[in-house]
Amino acid sequence: MDGPAVAKFPHLRIMARNAIIFGGTGYIGMRLASYLRDQGWGHVLLADVKPPVGTLPSGVEYVACDVRRPIGSQMGECETEWLFNFAAIHREPGHAFHEYFNTNLPGARNVCAYAEQISCKNVLFTSSIAVYGEITAATDEYANTYPDTGYGISKLCAELIHETWQTADPGRRLVIVRPGVVYGPGDPGNILRLIRAIQKGIFVMPGDGSVRKSYAYIYGLLESMEFTMSRPERHLCYNYVEKHTDTLSELVERITAILGVRRARLHVPKSLLVLLARAAQLASGGRSPIHPVRVRKAAQSTHIVPAELIRLGFEFRYDFAESLRHWMSIAPEDFAPAKPVNR
Repeated sequence: MDGPAVAKFPHLRIMARNAIIFGGTGYIGMRLASYLRDQGWGHVLLADVKPPVGTLPSGVEYVACDVRRPIGSQMGECETEWLFNFAAIHREPGHAFHEYFNTNLPGARNVCAYAEQISCKNVLFTSSIAVYGEITAATDEYANTYPDTGYGISKLCAELIHETWQTADPGRRLVIVRPGVVYGPGDPGNILRLIRAIQKGIFVMPGDGSVRKSYAYIYGLLESMEFTMSRPERHLCYNYVEKHTDTLSELVERITAILGVRRARLHVPKSLLVLLARAAQLASGGRSPIHPVRVRKAAQSTHIVPAELIRLGFEFRYDFAESLRHWMSIAPEDFAPAKPVNR
């Protein structure tokens, strides 16, 4: 059956190395689309409920698609070499417990059903280090999974759905990547918030700064995807964070050195910061970005080890300092000096 997508994108039938990215207008999806095109891939289709912001690169197109519903009825049938499933409810805090399951599980089932419908043999799924639950020591892919949040539990269940799809046919290939907190150009997440707080002189260190924090630079993550997709394994599940994990104090030192700003020295116990965050939520009617969950996460260890990539010989090109230098070279506007706060 030739559905709407084939009618709109007839070149999907004939071009080599096509890709469909579900959840494609998000941060990772948009950058993967550009990366694939730069690597010589053919057509890239972004399937998402949200339209993209800005102009799409040549060879990249958008189609509205809600993975919570059967996909074939929305897109028709397209021929593609790889399906990427990035579609998920993921922000914590920000959603009720059940919302993670209402999207992440039917999304996994529907993407796998669509892969089967169009006879696509290759799927890459982004899971999360949240499947490990609370991390208290160095944790690699061989550690037990104990997810303790709606997001982490739903992601682990979604992994199993994708694995069931893969094992049903020996010719199918599945790559599951469990990234740490992703950061990089244009992303207003944890690392950029940390950078701006240090620039403004308002950063407060939760505790003594000795917890280890693993992060995933977007360009290293994309390179790891390309690397694992080229491997012969039919099923590969790997963590992606940069090879060396710094303590929070070391991360702050790297930022202050590269930015040339005064080193942050104020240390406050985590318990006090949590109380202050609760007060900020009450005073703002829940609108303050300072949230107890974020404070706890900032003070919690996320020491992840990318053991599978190390075993396979992947080249990690970005430690934290190098990632900041690379980021500054391609998006200096993200590092525009912030006005200090008067004390």
